[in-house]
Order: sequence, then structure tokens, then C-alpha cells
Amino acid sequence: MPEEVTYASYLKLDELLTLQVPRTPGSEADLATALSEQFFIVSHQTCELWLKQILGDLAAVEGNFRTMTTGGLERSVDLLYRCCELLRLLHEQLMALERLPLEDFAQFRAHLGTASGAQSSQAHELERVLGSASRSGTLFLAFRAGLQRTGTDLEEIVAAGVEAGSHHRVVEAMLSVGNGYFQWKIGHVGLVLKMIGEQPGTAGTSGAAHLMGRATMPFTELHELRGKVHERRRRQAG
Repeated sequence: MPEEVTYASYLKLDELLTLQVPRTPGSEADLATALSEQFFIVSHQTCELWLKQILGDLAAVEGNFRTMTTGGLERSVDLLYRCCELLRLLHEQLMALERLPLEDFAQFRAHLGTASGAQSSQAHELERVLGSASRSGTLFLAFRAGLQRTGTDLEEIVAAGVEAGSHHRVVEAMLSVGNGYFQWKIGHVGLVLKMIGEQPGTAGTSGAAHLMGRATMPFTELHELRGKVHERRRRQAG
């Protein structure tokens, strides 16, 4: 007989709930600090799980851009807006981390060694997919390549607005993802400044300054094309 699927077995809770292992000594006097460290671990593990989902969704969107069917584009809009919501959750997790007492963090931070969020391979992959202010990511490049294959002009899509249908909705959703990503990055800078000030990061980075340097808005070309719409309107108005 097949084993019955339960809530706990489906989610592998027995494994999941043992993955938070604070390094704070387990004495009763250090209980509050140990719980704060557990909070810190849960927050970062959850962040990595949401990043896994976001990267999977964006990979599916890139796949749809290879075919550029109407159904695939509309599905991509749904996936992109789901990514927006998940980026909002990541930002809210930063706000929750502000409830980490400074004295507890200062006490258990030494246990982190050189471990740092700057080492997150998924965060680096998301930056590669979305790009930055100076470099187009794979998501935008896949969209532009799909448009070129179908003989569709991106500037005309942006200028047409809602008249461009599915293409317009994809552009709007991508811009929303870019805004959510930027807000998450800026929120991280604010949290780090609050928690460690100008201290260096555990991985040897410059801390908040390092994060600020990486907090740039993706999809520069889309922003520039939207700016051209305003320029044309001004010229038409004389």
C-alpha cells in the first residue's frame, strides 16, 4: 500500500524544522539571543526559498519569450506579477528583521564567521536575470529577441500603450518587477545601516556601501522609451 500523504510528509516538516541551528550557546541566560539568531536564520532561509520560486517563474517567462505566442505572453504577465508579490514579501521580511534586537545581533554575529548574504548564489542569479542600470539582464534580452523574431518594434509597443495588448501588459509587468526589485535592494541598505552602521560586512565587503552600489534599477531601455513618450507629447503640444 502506498504511504498516506499527510501535511507533514508532503512538506517534509520533520526535515524542515530541524534546519534552523543557532550557534548561540544553549544556556537559559542566552535563550533570548538564541531565539533572535533563530529568527535571523528563518528569515534568510525563507528568503532563499522565495528566490528559488522567483527564479523559476522568470525562467518560465524567458521560455515563453522564445515562442511569443499570445497565450504564453498572457501567462508571462501572471508570472511576472507573482514575482512582484514575492519581491514585496522579501521587502517585508527586511522590515520584520528590524525587530531583531541590536544587542542580540551584536552577540551572535561573531558566530557567522565569513557567512554573508553577499554570497547568495540565487541573489546573484536574480541580478543576472533582471540586469542593472548599466547592463541588460537575460529576461529583457529574451523579450527583445522575441520581438525581433516576430518583426515587432519595442519602441512602437511602448508608444502604443494599451493598444499593444499582450506586449504592453508584459512591459508593464516587467517594469513592476524592476521597481519591486529596486525597493528590496534599497530596503536591504536601510536595514544594514540600522543594524551595523558603517561597519564592514561579514564577508569582507564594505557593508552598506557595497549594497548601495548594487542597488540599481533594471530595465533602463524601457524607462528611456517611456521617457520618449513624454517628449513626443511635448512636441505635439507645441
